[in-house]
Amino acid sequence: MRTSESRSFLVWLGVISLAFGWLLWPFSGAVLWATLLAIIFAPFYRRCLETFPKRRNLAALFTVVVVVVMVLIPVAIVIASLIDQGGELVQRVQSGEINLAHPLQQLKAALPGWAASISDRLAGIDLTALKERLSSLVVPAGQQLAGHAINIGQLTVEFVASLLVMLYLLFFFLRDGDELNLRIRSALPLRASHTAEILDAFTLSVRGTIKGIILVAMIQGALGGLIFWVLGLTAPLLAGAVMALLSLLPVLGSALVWVPVALYLLVAGAVTKGLILLAFGTFVIGLADNFLRPILVGQSIQMPSYVVLLATLGGLATFGANGFVIGPLVAAMFLTTWHIFVVSKSQQGSPK
Repeated sequence: MRTSESRSFLVWLGVISLAFGWLLWPFSGAVLWATLLAIIFAPFYRRCLETFPKRRNLAALFTVVVVVVMVLIPVAIVIASLIDQGGELVQRVQSGEINLAHPLQQLKAALPGWAASISDRLAGIDLTALKERLSSLVVPAGQQLAGHAINIGQLTVEFVASLLVMLYLLFFFLRDGDELNLRIRSALPLRASHTAEILDAFTLSVRGTIKGIILVAMIQGALGGLIFWVLGLTAPLLAGAVMALLSLLPVLGSALVWVPVALYLLVAGAVTKGLILLAFGTFVIGLADNFLRPILVGQSIQMPSYVVLLATLGGLATFGANGFVIGPLVAAMFLTTWHIFVVSKSQQGSPK
């Protein structure tokens, strides 16, 4: 009877948990980022608590204000600037100020006569038709992206509600974080040592993902935007944002932006700018990942670059923009769980 009651209760526990998760799903992004920010800023909250002893509400509120000033306001400013530069770029393409076929024209002009004639015969390049085709594809796509960006910039009711929910949850996650941690550890149906290892690995993975992936990507994007601005290139902030996004992907990353631009500058005759961009991209932007990631990640879980790549792409395909964080976290938990399993199995099989 007790076994039957236990199974029935477990079934009911699973059903009601799924129902509660379904109820919260519209605010899943807010819950996710409140959790991540609470983990990242937990050390800062504890230092505030040392300054304001026994005043957890004040310490948590001050930490939330710091998050708003250090994270949310700068992000809002960058998004507004991106919208402005994106709209300007679309207008320049529409007006013909930016010629999308110009790189091919310059490349063809730089080739010897025999090579240019061979390329024309082999590829049948019609630069005028190519320009029209590229414009017909890029301009509507740019307008559509600008429209979506404007919707985000105007802060719809949904976005504002999610933001407020995130800040509200962040306050309580900071204030009651230690108590929530103890409840989760006691509720998980795992051995205490395994529970501690998994939760500790999760915390390290969050900090490693934010610091080692997102923060490094932001630094690379800032460096890329800076060199574009110094060289007087078009839309430096937009280029930096694209490089930051691509930096989240291992192997090529931001080089997918600055390498083609540098080659274009060389072909177009701006040799000095092209060489500067190549040198800066190789020795500053490219090496920033190698030097900064070990420092910022510290003792966090290390994953092979191919695992990070697959996890990031899979997270994007499954969860959208939040997949940049969810993918690597799931991969880290996967590796940690299998490590625990292998170690436990080897300990059980070892002679006593």
